[in-house]
Amino acid sequence: MNRRVESNHGLAYAIHWADKLSLPVLFYEGLTFDYQYANDRMHTFLLEGVTETEKRLKKLGVGYAFYLRRDKGSPNDIFYRLVADAALIVTDDYPTFIAAAHNAAVPGKVTIPYYVVESSCVAPPSLIPDRQYAAYAIRPKINKLMAEHMKPLVMKAPKRKWDRPKPDFHVVVDSVPKLVASCSIDHSVPPSTTFRGGRLAVESHLKLFLESKLRRYANERNSPSSHATSDMSPYLHFGHISGLELALAVQEYADEHKLMSAEYLEELIVRRELAFNFARTSPKLDSLDILHEWVRNTLAKHDGDERPYLYTRDEFEQAETHDALWNATQKEMLLRGKIHGYYRMYWGKKIIEWSESHRDALATMIYLHDRYALDGRDPNTYTNILWCFGLHDRPWTERPIFGMIRYMGLEGMKRKTNVDGYLKEIGYLERTGKDPFTETQAC
Repeated sequence: MNRRVESNHGLAYAIHWADKLSLPVLFYEGLTFDYQYANDRMHTFLLEGVTETEKRLKKLGVGYAFYLRRDKGSPNDIFYRLVADAALIVTDDYPTFIAAAHNAAVPGKVTIPYYVVESSCVAPPSLIPDRQYAAYAIRPKINKLMAEHMKPLVMKAPKRKWDRPKPDFHVVVDSVPKLVASCSIDHSVPPSTTFRGGRLAVESHLKLFLESKLRRYANERNSPSSHATSDMSPYLHFGHISGLELALAVQEYADEHKLMSAEYLEELIVRRELAFNFARTSPKLDSLDILHEWVRNTLAKHDGDERPYLYTRDEFEQAETHDALWNATQKEMLLRGKIHGYYRMYWGKKIIEWSESHRDALATMIYLHDRYALDGRDPNTYTNILWCFGLHDRPWTERPIFGMIRYMGLEGMKRKTNVDGYLKEIGYLERTGKDPFTETQAC
């Protein structure tokens, strides 16, 4: 899950063991065709980072092997071939998606040590093992851990450099579009109009955020048309940057330029790590049954309430509702592969209001994120979706459909945000295929 060289605790731990055993290190990265909702968008974003990862590993003295499994006819035992010659395996500790499944299944199939290392969060989630009710509960616990863990990780080169030839299965990523086209995946979901994958792209986004957005973040982060957020969620999800590295960069730049960083670090550390805590401590993430008792009770009471509008999953997917703002948020997902966080709350609340049942609404939200969002299939995604149903929130005034969970309406969006500006922006993106936001940043 952490596809990078910089600030990578898993890689650092592998190098530590390699030096103790006087062995070199091989960094293996694989991409298969048969993960759920495999499509051009996800494949492209991942493949765009491969060449730079290999380049930086070579500079560090670490070997690199990349395997692209394109269809059912391709070998499916590459990993096990590799570890037949290994002394030990180091991989990522991650609570969702493929990594969680692999870490449950693979150790029983190998005869060498299998280590999982947390390299996604600032404070290792295992240090807060119990489920936390809300941000106020986890915040003091995380703050106590900051002095020990909010420190740069210096990536030390291994003593013994990798000097072996490339494995015969290694794939050179010379043309991302051609490689994507050669895979048996869903070709109906195109690459993002806005986000490119890989380390060079994330470094560019980070520079832009620090130099032109951080000073505006505290006051404008909930105004999507202002573009004051960092847009780091796809890169955090795919491990192109670590939460630690990002937090340190923001803190250092803010201190140097006398800017406020507390609001951003609250979101990046406390809120994000609350999501990891929830993902680690919940038996499943696609069910309303894991919500707090007051939420389950109020939803059960109002599940049969009459809805003002009813839409099918296909109508939601194609952005075919009566609400222009909601349609624009869904189109942002379809085109950019990411919805601004504030409007995503509105997006989710309206799916609840316009679905036949609360369970149908949850299934629709998860499906749309899993298929289209570059920051989907992530602890943050599942937590943010379930927040729409009352997770990590408090009871509000009771009303139809929602019961006592928080309601969000169009008039509130109009008061608090520049809805017209957002509609024009997404409309231009839809008509031209050109993102006005990225065009502006390039000028």
